[in-house]
Amino acid sequence: MTASDTHWIDFNRDADTGIESLRAHFRGHAYDPHFHDDYSIGYTEQGVQQFRCRRQVQRSTPGNAFLLEPGEVHDGEAPQQDGFTYRILYLPRDWVHGQLAGLFDTLPDQFEWHVDATLSTDRRLIGSIAASFLAVHQNEARIVRDACLDQMLIQATGHLHWRRRDSEARQPLLAERARSYLHAHADEDIGLSEMAQALGTDRFRLSRAFKAAYGLAPHAYLIQWRLTQARRLLALGQTPAQVAADLGFADQSHLGRWFRRAYQLTPADYRRRCTGLPD
Repeated sequence: MTASDTHWIDFNRDADTGIESLRAHFRGHAYDPHFHDDYSIGYTEQGVQQFRCRRQVQRSTPGNAFLLEPGEVHDGEAPQQDGFTYRILYLPRDWVHGQLAGLFDTLPDQFEWHVDATLSTDRRLIGSIAASFLAVHQNEARIVRDACLDQMLIQATGHLHWRRRDSEARQPLLAERARSYLHAHADEDIGLSEMAQALGTDRFRLSRAFKAAYGLAPHAYLIQWRLTQARRLLALGQTPAQVAADLGFADQSHLGRWFRRAYQLTPADYRRRCTGLPD
């Protein structure tokens, strides 16, 4: 567990599934805008948990569950003095799709799980999240974890619908091409004018189209994309210095500053919690 005067974090990662479980408390500012490559599903335990997502201010209170898709930009803050406490599971996308393929006889080709509404008051869903969290976080027997997670996925499907991958979610072509460009050159020192020239437009049109589609300016998206890749590499055991060099951060300190702002953990602490390796 890590702690400060305003927050504490209890974090664990399941080696078998890659599922991350986190229980945390925050006062005041919690997180800068960021996104995850995983499905995020959790519930508010105490206080008012306020965050911006889908261009709306969401206020989650005890009795609320929240569900976020991979790539959904959100932040976090406590609007009340006592702060808020929550529990959350980060479910790897490939793991989710593999489990659903086993739970359901028929699934659409190239499906994605689409969250209908960010917040829910479904008591059965919250109960299934709570049971799954404890099973994963406390490293219960594998058969117990599997049973709890299966029940949670079944309950969650009542708040989701299937969509074809990259069909309904398709963004304007310029924004999609720009995101692909960022992914392909993520380890380079990319200039906005250079990027716009490569895409046959100017940087002002590019920035407007990208922010309208993804909720972040290109430079902010690039940092967040690098951070999601940093989590993956750190969980595999790479050192923060290696990760910083591989992903285009100026140095390890540069990676550390952004990582703490997004996740309230240092890269070394995250790596240690995922792998057991020393800092």
